[in-house]
Amino acid sequence: MNDAGSDPSSPDSGSCGCSDDHGNHVHESHDGGQRGESENGDIVADGAGNRDVVRLSVPDMDCPSCAGKVETSVRKLDGIDAIDPQVTTGTLTVEFDATETDAAAVENRVEKAGYAVEDDSSEVTLSVPDMDCASCAGKIENALDGVSGLRTYDTRPTTGTVVVTTDPSASVSDVTAAIETAGYDVVGTSADETDGGSLDSESVWRSSRALKTWTSGVFVALGLLFEFLLVGQNATVVGAGGLLSAGTIEITIADVAFLLAVLVGGQAIVTNGYYSLRNRNLDIDLLMSVAILGALAVSVGFGRSLYLEAATLAFLFSVAELLERYSMDKARNSLQELMDLSPDEATVKRDGEEETIPVDAVTVGDVVVVRPGEKIPMDGTVADGESAVNQAPITGESVPVDKTTGDEVFAGTINEGGYLEVEVTSDASDNTLSRIIDMVEEAQGNKTEREQFVERFAAYYTPVVLAFAVLVAVVPPLFFAEPWVTWFVYGLTLVVLSCPCAFVISTPVTVVSGITSAAKNGVLIKGGNHLEAMGDVEAVAFDKTGTLTKGELTVTDVIPLNGNTEEDVLRCAHGLESRSEHPIGEAIVAEADGANVTKHEIDDFESLTGKGVRADLSGTTHYAGKPGLFESLGFELNHVHATDGGVAAAATTRDLCERNDCLDLLEDAVPSLQSEGKTVVLVGTEDELEGAIAVADEVRDDAKAAVQRLRDLGIDHLVMLTGDNERTAKAIAEQVGVDEYRAGLLPEEKVEAIEELDSNVDGTAMVGDGINDAPALATATVGVAMGAAGTDTALETADIALMADDLSKLPYVYDLAHDANGVIRQNVWTSLAAKAALAVAVPFGLVPIWAAVLVGDAGMTTAVTGNAMRLSRIRPENLRE
Repeated sequence: MNDAGSDPSSPDSGSCGCSDDHGNHVHESHDGGQRGESENGDIVADGAGNRDVVRLSVPDMDCPSCAGKVETSVRKLDGIDAIDPQVTTGTLTVEFDATETDAAAVENRVEKAGYAVEDDSSEVTLSVPDMDCASCAGKIENALDGVSGLRTYDTRPTTGTVVVTTDPSASVSDVTAAIETAGYDVVGTSADETDGGSLDSESVWRSSRALKTWTSGVFVALGLLFEFLLVGQNATVVGAGGLLSAGTIEITIADVAFLLAVLVGGQAIVTNGYYSLRNRNLDIDLLMSVAILGALAVSVGFGRSLYLEAATLAFLFSVAELLERYSMDKARNSLQELMDLSPDEATVKRDGEEETIPVDAVTVGDVVVVRPGEKIPMDGTVADGESAVNQAPITGESVPVDKTTGDEVFAGTINEGGYLEVEVTSDASDNTLSRIIDMVEEAQGNKTEREQFVERFAAYYTPVVLAFAVLVAVVPPLFFAEPWVTWFVYGLTLVVLSCPCAFVISTPVTVVSGITSAAKNGVLIKGGNHLEAMGDVEAVAFDKTGTLTKGELTVTDVIPLNGNTEEDVLRCAHGLESRSEHPIGEAIVAEADGANVTKHEIDDFESLTGKGVRADLSGTTHYAGKPGLFESLGFELNHVHATDGGVAAAATTRDLCERNDCLDLLEDAVPSLQSEGKTVVLVGTEDELEGAIAVADEVRDDAKAAVQRLRDLGIDHLVMLTGDNERTAKAIAEQVGVDEYRAGLLPEEKVEAIEELDSNVDGTAMVGDGINDAPALATATVGVAMGAAGTDTALETADIALMADDLSKLPYVYDLAHDANGVIRQNVWTSLAAKAALAVAVPFGLVPIWAAVLVGDAGMTTAVTGNAMRLSRIRPENLRE
């Protein structure tokens, strides 16, 4: 989550409300103007109209002549008010009219003068676990606005972190100090390599805040005991005249207990309210402080006893805060579980000896030892050993994958059985698991449309409800002679209900739950906006090769002819294709090797371009190639004899002569195989046709089931896009059950097909390998890449990455996203409806103040969080046949 639900149009929001296209907060400068960011520089507004200032680092500008050249170039822009090149520091400060130019244009003019603009900023993540709601984030944002040298910040209540980008003039200690002035402790930063502390939801109930809350609760119970049960013993302790009225102040034993409850339980609330007021942030802490102090003020000033109400507010709101923190920690723990996948230490072989060191000290090229049951600490390749590796933490695969020398392994996966030595191929900060965690954290910054709507709505909600509270508290007593105390309490109840926390947090907590749940099941969703979009798509387009098919040619059929056996056909085909570099030849060789056929001696190999190959096998000339090659050799392909029991013989033989094992290759067998998307290779000598071999890129085992599952989930338009020929495309399309296919497409034609498809439906997902299909993936509403675990390009290109080469994850991610959208709608509208119903009921005396706290605040916050966590129950189905 980025900003705290503020809107620039709301004077009470306490935040600038500026954001980029992704919802990332662009903060204000300390003088009240806006501060944003160019690609490599810092922008500061001077607070006067539309004049902005950009500061750029230009290290090569190190002499007056250089400065003059840069200044002359920048002066060519319209709207430039002032230029200050500092050659001693290599910095350039430009003041300009934002209506006529921008920071990017200034940077471009500097580069046109021949000087590079360097990005000298640094990014630091600070762990602020007590920042667990939108109002907390808003308070911190206001405090950060006054930090000099701070370029951008991103507050994320759902993870309890603040990500800041600073220039060299700012220090982490300045940022930390600013956050702490807002009333929040910074428990760790990425700069000092702390982990920010583990998230222990149970510790919430043992914290100092919890102890004060329980003590406050004891005093409330004691006060209630004397107030309603031990009435005779509830003696008056203090009796005096009211400070502002003729009424008498009587403080009983019960009132003393209530005051002690306020003193203990309300301390943290009023302290936070002070920080809110100091940072000009109208949030729940400030509102509750006003309510509690208001109740006490009426009690002392007018002699009207509202000590019970003040104590109830202090105690119940503290309970509400604990519940909110507990619920938020539950959501945060889902991400912490990802972080905990990687071990902290690794056993490394150096100079022939084993040494256990922190994973951060392991370097590329080191060999780590992984024993049975241990987690693999780093990405790498197996240098020695064999084992089954559980890759579920990364790819979501339910079955362990066999690994042997040369195979790739990932950090965080588990060595199930054997001993492995792994040569490290990437640093700890750059391995697959680290990139996944980074992307999941960054994904929370990409706000959904619904989240942005809720934040805009929240900016108006609080002022409107507060205005209503004032009217309720004042109008009835003034104009209708109603009792002041009663209606003042009603006003306080509405003040409690004016906080929008429950529905502001309802969307981001759902996004976090959905994204982290997907990551634990081998699906990387790179933003809440992509999660939302995936749940709303109406069409899915598939690439064929490597997506619906396995992406590798394999032998599917071997048809021996004229008395030869399958082994005879494969042996001759192996000899002919062993020197071929064609993928079909490689598939045939692999099949023959798998069958352990004996080998021929090969001489005089020759490639017959466009037809096939020729070679002498053990002294006899053999051919392998297209049917046309054998027609040119004089063979009668419409009348050959299949070997008894040969593959496909029974289905394709005809009575062409006195024998009943005749085949018409040209009219029956070959067309039949080709209609299934297979390529047919004939094998024989100059005198005899020995057999036929069919090769194909086989359809994935789960492709048909995945397509059907998507259709069952409500996707009505399923399309296959391929550059393959019409015949093969038609065959694959029929096998997997898509509604439409388009063949012979170039990459740019796939883009056009996506654009056309998207114009006819409301949202399209494109599924491919993330590399060759990058343009089409980028064009679609959502781009989904398969098998991305070992592919940096796919991880970077796709909006959603299926880490395993498993098509069955596609229906899962659609189901998850669709349900997430439903949960967001439920959370937003239920919380809004509950707040509205309570607010309307307050003037009728139907909502006691404790109900406003427990139901309207704590209850709704806990409910929306619990509802969001239901997404973790959705699991991928095994669709493999």
